[in-house]
Amino acid sequence: MRKVWKFALGLVVGLGVLAGNAGAQFKNGSQPTELNIPRVSQRGTVSQRIGLTDITITYHRPAVGGREIWGKTVPYGKVWRAGANENTTITVSSDVSVEGKPLAAGTYGLHTIPDKDQWTVIFSKNSTSWGSFSYDEKEDALRVNVKPHAAESFEVLTYVFDDIKPDSATAVLRWEKLAVPFHVSVDVKAVVLQSIRNELRSVGGFSWGGYDEAAQWCLDNNYNLEEALKWEDTSIQNEARFENYETKSRILDAMGRKEDSAKVLSAALDKANAIQLYSYARGLQRQGNAKRAFELYPQVPQKDRNHWISHLALARISSNTGDFTAAAKEMTEAINGAPETTKPFLQPLLKRLEAKDDINK
Repeated sequence: MRKVWKFALGLVVGLGVLAGNAGAQFKNGSQPTELNIPRVSQRGTVSQRIGLTDITITYHRPAVGGREIWGKTVPYGKVWRAGANENTTITVSSDVSVEGKPLAAGTYGLHTIPDKDQWTVIFSKNSTSWGSFSYDEKEDALRVNVKPHAAESFEVLTYVFDDIKPDSATAVLRWEKLAVPFHVSVDVKAVVLQSIRNELRSVGGFSWGGYDEAAQWCLDNNYNLEEALKWEDTSIQNEARFENYETKSRILDAMGRKEDSAKVLSAALDKANAIQLYSYARGLQRQGNAKRAFELYPQVPQKDRNHWISHLALARISSNTGDFTAAAKEMTEAINGAPETTKPFLQPLLKRLEAKDDINK
């Protein structure tokens, strides 16, 4: 009796939306019910991160196996599990939009209604069923309509993410010679901002660095600057440093508060050590502001005359004035005092100076 029952169960599954042996474990069409036995339609997972949001599709992968798939094995106009065996699921770690429609963070059963010219993609709140046999439209969280298109042949059903952008990606079901895409987008800034706020309530909020990084992210994205300024003030209260004063000056500048920005930058430069001041000046030089850079280079030795970075600054000053003999001497001193990992980057500069080639160009 038990064998008959298992065989009957296999027929129900095998004759369902994915008929045939490609969706079955045993040659008679039945599925294992009590043992963990490898399945013909093997489990697959694909994941894509957009900003801080992870999108994961878990599914079982039937093969074409010589069958006519669309309109036959997978009938048109009927709900299909978009895979084999248990529910195909999609998990989004934060709120997203699918084809421009909102979908809350969570795990969903992924179903479809295929047709020749248009598919309906369904996100069901029930993600734990077997296939689509117990699918209930009342449990829908979202439905979207998408356009299938002809594509290269895939023997085994495959999900991929294409058209990756900073705030979106396209999930694509590929099987036989068809591709079915649906677009997923994320409000990355909102997600990151909420993540930052949460992290600042934990270990990230117990040092100057966490608040400074939070403020820098806002500044880099020209986003939430008022709160970024408050975070930078907290960073400075935790530990006043060149880094957080310099970031604060740039935030104020981005907010149009030029005079305040200049005052804070002056305080930042006062706090800078030789390496920080040189790096800041060199950054200005690379950005095309050589005039300001060469106003700052002479201040580097005032921080620490014997530091190797001070000799490098003096080498740049002498090279800029055409005094290559003095520049080569300072560069030699810089190389002698520099860390071993830095010397290979300085030695070509010395050769250029010995050849009377301005290292600032």
